[in-house]
Amino acid sequence: MKIYFLVILISLLNFDLKSQDRIRARDLGIPFSGKTGKYNSITDVDGVLVGHETIIRGDGDLRVGEGPVRTGVTSILPRGKKYDPVFAGWYSLNGNGEMTGTTWVEESGFLEGPVMITNTHSVGVVRDATIEWIYKNKLFKSLYNIKDLFWSLPVVAETYDGSLNDINGFHVKKEHAFSALDNSRSGEVEEGNVGGGTGMICHGFKGGIGTSSRVLDINEKEYTLGVLVQANYGNRDDLTIAGVPVGKEIKDLKPKITFGEKRGGLGSIIVVVATDAPFLPNQLKRIARRVPIGISKVGGFGSNGSGDIFIAFSTANSNASDRENIQDVSFLPNDLMNPFLKATADATEEAIINALVSAETMIGINDNTVYKLPHEDLIEVLKKYNRVNK
Repeated sequence: MKIYFLVILISLLNFDLKSQDRIRARDLGIPFSGKTGKYNSITDVDGVLVGHETIIRGDGDLRVGEGPVRTGVTSILPRGKKYDPVFAGWYSLNGNGEMTGTTWVEESGFLEGPVMITNTHSVGVVRDATIEWIYKNKLFKSLYNIKDLFWSLPVVAETYDGSLNDINGFHVKKEHAFSALDNSRSGEVEEGNVGGGTGMICHGFKGGIGTSSRVLDINEKEYTLGVLVQANYGNRDDLTIAGVPVGKEIKDLKPKITFGEKRGGLGSIIVVVATDAPFLPNQLKRIARRVPIGISKVGGFGSNGSGDIFIAFSTANSNASDRENIQDVSFLPNDLMNPFLKATADATEEAIINALVSAETMIGINDNTVYKLPHEDLIEVLKKYNRVNK
């Protein structure tokens, strides 16, 4: 019994140490507005699960089909592993990118499965794998009461990781999408060089996955709104944190890339917004349209070469997609939306900065190197402008 207790104690200590090692933007004293949820994550919205599959292997010169590989897949499941479509709306600030399935989201008002994020040249395989995973797990409603007869238009988004990854080697396979979906969970979300964000670059520093949340009290009821980003956009000089021109202040640690070094605003950002507040599809599109405000606070402006595509969904109104029966749904009036519009912008801003703070320096194809945002330098710059909380 004593040995068993000791094993449990050691496991708990290891978990605490891992949690303490996790550095996020607020840990550095970066000021943000708003109250966060328990995990400051999109998974603070009850029922939302997130999974990552990260693929890192090989070093040195690019050998197409062999590597080096720096890529992956991220999954977001709105209601966990069950079939119950959610109201959704989407918006594109600049369309040099892809998010499949959004034509039907626009037409129907529903998101009928997970949101997947990967690299630009792996959208097809991830889309097909998602359909197969949905079928294998029976997460659909059969058509005409005929067993196994169904259709699916998965939502799969992308950003380009070809500066660090052998993107034309097509290393993402269906098994990787399966793994991201199978391993999706609630609680803390890994950030930085993980999943679809593994090989991404943001404002001239290593970017990737980031997340944040806000808790709102509306008419004596508490609601949560959460954001997850895959950040792969922006120029160094434009990087702004807490209103401070960080990109202009930190002049060294520029990416070492053998091609496209100036990048010229290339790249993209995918943003997923989740809330448990009851909103209709047109209202969720309004929320998605506020994402660019958060991006602009960090220095993004929707450049010509950027794919800035966003989707927002609500986990309220379960069973609203019933195909046969009239459904009663609830929704907050437009006059109560302002706190959610602001929360979207604020959580997007923080999610991007969490991605930057969490990401680590990465060496990819041809020894291309993208450096992490240096925490100590960042704190010194913020202190210079009196913008540190501690």
